[in-house]
Amino acid sequence: MLRRRAWWSRHSLVVAPPFVWLLLFLLLPFVLVFKISFADLKFGIPPYTSLVELKDHTLSIALHLRGYALLFSDSLYIATYLSSVKIAAITTLCCALIGYPMAYCIARSNPAVRNVLLLGVILPFWTSLLLRVYAWVGILRNDGLLNKVLLWLGLIKTPLEIYRTDLAVYIGLVYAYLPFFILPLYANLVKLDERLLEAAYDLGAKPWRAFLRVTLPLSMPGVIAGAMLVFIPAVGEYVIPEMLGGANTLMMGRVMWTEFFNNADWPMAAAITCVMVLLLLVPLALFQYNQVRQLEAERRGEP
Repeated sequence: MLRRRAWWSRHSLVVAPPFVWLLLFLLLPFVLVFKISFADLKFGIPPYTSLVELKDHTLSIALHLRGYALLFSDSLYIATYLSSVKIAAITTLCCALIGYPMAYCIARSNPAVRNVLLLGVILPFWTSLLLRVYAWVGILRNDGLLNKVLLWLGLIKTPLEIYRTDLAVYIGLVYAYLPFFILPLYANLVKLDERLLEAAYDLGAKPWRAFLRVTLPLSMPGVIAGAMLVFIPAVGEYVIPEMLGGANTLMMGRVMWTEFFNNADWPMAAAITCVMVLLLLVPLALFQYNQVRQLEAERRGEP
């Protein structure tokens, strides 16, 4: 019993700092935003009403649902949520189609070459995201580098209208979040026991069948982890849609910025934020469920 208590005390000291960090910088700010979402708009500082007020020895609590009512009744907000989920889902799918072959080639390459390829994946993180996205502005504009090259080669007669479209947003999102898909998938593929593939080949399986029956199922935890790392931040992305997207590009990050800073409607912006966080809890819960199942299967010795 004493050993168990000593073990628990040592491990609690290790686990406590991350939990305290999350409590201070994640949970408490969300609680504040959640509180503001039930306030009402007011001209002043801060630009919202108080939920609890003591006046003439009377304690009154006022919860305003204006923000949430608008979210579920105004077609603009509903369309924005659907558009954000659609753009994030397509971005995740594109990252999977591009990132899986890249991660597979890196994991199967020579160790000396592997480090160089990994450096190429990580290298964009050494530059500010703002600068990288601004570089895409210079590439995708009507008079940008891409159109100049295509016109010089004679492949097009007039410049392509890519800048300020949804296609430009997809290009920027895939470029920005592709490493987030490759790295966890690579970490999974590099640990794959190649003897399983050799056993499949010995049993007469062709390479494509061995990939579908052995490599792909065993790499699914990496695929799911990479997909979550792409989908979740892409839903609330602001910089890329603002710099590359047009006026019709609806995403929650742009709407929240507009409500907070342009309209100064903090309760509405807080309601949008809370609903978006609840929306993102669904894939997080699915990811956690998959991780728990994977750990239980490993403990039981199942493939």
